[in-house]
Amino acid sequence: MTTFPLLAVLLPFAAAFAGLLLSRRARIRPESPAARRQAANTRAAWIAILPTAASAIVTVALAWTPGLAYFAGTAIPPTGRTYGTIVTGGIPIELTLQADALSSVIGVLVTLVALAVQVYSVGYLKDDPRYPSYSAFISLFTSAMLLVVYAGDLLVLYVGWEIMGLCSYLLISHWWEDRGNSRAAVKAFLVTRLGDVGFLFGIFVLGLAAGSFRIADVLAKVPDMSTATLVTATMLLLAGVAGKSAQVPLHTWLPDAMAGPTPISALIHAATMVAAGIFIVARLFPAFLAARPTLDVLAVIAALGMLGAALAALAQDDLKRVLAYSTVSQLAYMAGGLAAGSDTAAVFHLLTHGAFKALLFLCAGAVIHHVGSNLMTQMGGLRRELPVTFVTMTIGFAALMGIPPASGFFSKDGVLLAMDGALSSGRLTDAAALLLYGCALATVAVTGAYATRAWLRTFFGQARAVALPEPEPGTAHVVDVREAPRTMLVPVILLAAPALLLGFAGEPHLDVGVALVSVVLAAMGAGAVYAFWRLDPVADPARLLGPLRAPCERAFYVDTLYAALFVRPVLALARLVVRTDDVVVDGAVRGSGTSARGLSGVLRLAQNGNVQLYVSGVLAGVLLIAVGAVVFT
Repeated sequence: MTTFPLLAVLLPFAAAFAGLLLSRRARIRPESPAARRQAANTRAAWIAILPTAASAIVTVALAWTPGLAYFAGTAIPPTGRTYGTIVTGGIPIELTLQADALSSVIGVLVTLVALAVQVYSVGYLKDDPRYPSYSAFISLFTSAMLLVVYAGDLLVLYVGWEIMGLCSYLLISHWWEDRGNSRAAVKAFLVTRLGDVGFLFGIFVLGLAAGSFRIADVLAKVPDMSTATLVTATMLLLAGVAGKSAQVPLHTWLPDAMAGPTPISALIHAATMVAAGIFIVARLFPAFLAARPTLDVLAVIAALGMLGAALAALAQDDLKRVLAYSTVSQLAYMAGGLAAGSDTAAVFHLLTHGAFKALLFLCAGAVIHHVGSNLMTQMGGLRRELPVTFVTMTIGFAALMGIPPASGFFSKDGVLLAMDGALSSGRLTDAAALLLYGCALATVAVTGAYATRAWLRTFFGQARAVALPEPEPGTAHVVDVREAPRTMLVPVILLAAPALLLGFAGEPHLDVGVALVSVVLAAMGAGAVYAFWRLDPVADPARLLGPLRAPCERAFYVDTLYAALFVRPVLALARLVVRTDDVVVDGAVRGSGTSARGLSGVLRLAQNGNVQLYVSGVLAGVLLIAVGAVVFT
């Protein structure tokens, strides 16, 4: 068992290595280009799926006992070992991989969702010419997240953290021929890197204060650290958390990341990248608990993020962007639970969210695959054409809204209960606790509204799909009259089970009052949208927002503000630098060449081959020398 964490990380890494090198292996007998591409895709699928499945089995074995112990509050010694030490001249880096209660449950989430995405992608990207590299990058993404989860040293964790950022760039830009996809990938890379600068310095502060980067040693030294050190370190770490988990103010990359293939959206939103930030806070939770100002900042960030993103989701027409803003909102719920002092409630909601959000994205992919468009204005009446997708996506929306007995009901109740307790516990300042809980209750109603709106506009009303011409190769959006292929339906059906039943696995302890308020608020939001939809099933129920609809649709103009404050000034500065380089630096080089050529032209006049000119020049020189000799002697 001590080698299982290493095995879990290495299996998908080996799959990535083999997928990039072996999937396009040439064959001896001649084949058509289409046949060669299909053979390469088939090999890539097996190379990706089998190691991921084996890694999932390993993580389940690791979590069999510790996972249940985590939610029961029982401490179990970690399983793992150290594979060496890197001497740095200062604090050494220990290559430690270990599985404790927290990492065990998150590891299962990562591998199972990654496995579902790999299987689903076989049908979704069946004829894509770049499928082998796509599946290899998913395997590398999975390995990087598992390295973050099982790392026992903060700098080893940071390696996986950065590899995830690289993989997200490569996968979001999979269809790079579209300039919008490339821009979305660059935006995601730059915004998350901005947060990672603070994250790295936060690691340095903790490591220097503890005298070690080993996570167990850092947590053991937390009681001896000064408040200033802890606040500084956790604030810096919070920058990386906001970047990776798309929290205010570094949340703007996540909706644009929907430009990538839908299975990648499921992977990023449910199991890997966005989960990493919440996981880090839970992993270093004693340090955050000892830094009360950081908890207040986290509470404010969570309050603004959960309600603002929910309102933005209510006004979007793109189905994937609805789910993207929903992810920002739900991650803010988890951050709010952590700020309120309950890491178990936040992690439980992270697990259930991983199940139902992966389900929702994969169902959205089936809908888009069928309709040929992301826009809900081109959907409608799909419950008859896509009965399996309809049922499973209904389960996902119920879990998102927190409708019993779906899993989201139990996990969201735990988070709301923690926020309710923060009002009197004194862990947060009164203003931060009140803002957090008030925004959380309002978000419950708005979540019910936007989930119901997406459900009604996708599956009910008149069918609005229009058959589109066959798209360019590499595009998965194909209009069809049937359900999605079995490789897409099987993962969706399997994910529906935890989305519906996972809430019962965490030994839920419901507070009847909080649960009743949550369900009533969700029902009120859903009822308002249904009433507007019944008045005019063709019109968008988002009109209930009135004058707020435009700001919500533009996500309160945060991107516009960033463009005015940062993007355009930086671009102007870049153009100035380019102009300066061209005119001053390159101009000096070009000027020196021009001057040398001009001078050589002057000298060339004296070297024209005229003998009389040469003799005249010599006589003139002799005369000057003679005159000079007479004058100065």
